[in-house]
Amino acid sequence: MSRTHGNSALVIGGSLAGLLTARILSDHFAQVTILERDPVQDVPESRKGQAHTRHLHGLLAQGQHIMEQYFPDLGVGLQSGGNPFVDMGQSMRWFCYGGYRARFEFGMKGIVTSRPFLEWHIRRRVMALPNVTLRDSCVVEGLLAGENNSRIVGLRLAQADKGSGTQDLFADLVVDAGGRGSRSPKWLEELGYSKAEESTVTCGAGYATRIYQRDAAQPGSQDWILITPEAPREYRSGGALPIEQGRWMVSLGGWHGHHAPTDEEGFMAFAKSLPAPDVYNIIANATPLSGIFSYKFPFSLRCHYEKLEDFPEGYLVLGDAVCSFNPLYGQGMTSAAMQAAALDKLLQERPSLLGLRKPYFRQVAKVVANPWRTAVGEDFRFPETRGEKAPGTDLINAYIDQVHRATHQDSAIGAAFLKVMNMIAPPASLMSPPVMWRVIRNMARRRLA
Repeated sequence: MSRTHGNSALVIGGSLAGLLTARILSDHFAQVTILERDPVQDVPESRKGQAHTRHLHGLLAQGQHIMEQYFPDLGVGLQSGGNPFVDMGQSMRWFCYGGYRARFEFGMKGIVTSRPFLEWHIRRRVMALPNVTLRDSCVVEGLLAGENNSRIVGLRLAQADKGSGTQDLFADLVVDAGGRGSRSPKWLEELGYSKAEESTVTCGAGYATRIYQRDAAQPGSQDWILITPEAPREYRSGGALPIEQGRWMVSLGGWHGHHAPTDEEGFMAFAKSLPAPDVYNIIANATPLSGIFSYKFPFSLRCHYEKLEDFPEGYLVLGDAVCSFNPLYGQGMTSAAMQAAALDKLLQERPSLLGLRKPYFRQVAKVVANPWRTAVGEDFRFPETRGEKAPGTDLINAYIDQVHRATHQDSAIGAAFLKVMNMIAPPASLMSPPVMWRVIRNMARRRLA
């Protein structure tokens, strides 16, 4: 593609959102530079600034589809770790609301992988692009603004591992993909801009993760396993994913302080307390390959940049820096991929960067709206949750309770649910007349039984 939008672009953050953004911008700018605070090695790794990458991540179908559009050989690379593509419905072992969801042929195949392994494969492909550069151990100190602070023209940098001074780096476009700890609100306020309205919903999520040896020859060793609570009666959850190199990644956690301990005895006891034995049976019989790592996530946060009337040209925000959801729902990577794809579409359609921020933030708001409503709606099942609660949330949750129970027997409802979970269908599709009829029929059958 001809690069028509400028000579250079800067991306703050070298994690997944930043890498996807750099891939998009490489089609539109002569030179793209990624600025990453941590040292980066050419290996699968969890860096200091990525504590969450040690834990269970879900690569949803929509996210996988977008990533494979930009990296057509990504699936082959991920398979090199030893995990085949599997049908998401047939390989599902998911206990919820008193039973297991019925298995079925979903018709969509996915691959289960750890976040570091996925990110490493994407980073290698991005860094192979001739016009993309990664500068690691690099701290962004602030924004450089043009006349009247109306346009961002670059960034002020410092090396994290050196005692040298600062350096100014100029660009036609700067994108902040620096994650939940984004300093964009502070930087923009320093330039005289209003702070974006924020939405916060508490969830008190926390979990602990450990890696175990997996025997790929054992029955069920290719299943992805989830045990989720019947809220608000239950608070605890657990999952085991068959990741690369013949390993299980096991995460145990919950909402509002119901967090798994990081000592051996406490971790085992937490797994045993779950309403189904699948995860406990794995860790009781498998050899641990790592220590136990914990992570806490107190609240979901959304910055409403789309509502700002005044915002500088030449600057955008993407990924968790815009909206970070309760990670127990696995939406973050896919949301970032969808935001990056929306940016690509706008850049293809527009001849100039001028005025880009308004349509961009409108599109981002549309991307995050459904996963935000889904995540915080689920969190409001618990009485301890605090934040702005949308009207009708309790009624919707009562209906979704019945959807969950119906998936124990009805594969058509199970397929509809997986499409919503994988962000390839809107949540409202679960309330379409055909699905509602099946849910009601299932309720009647259970009552008769």
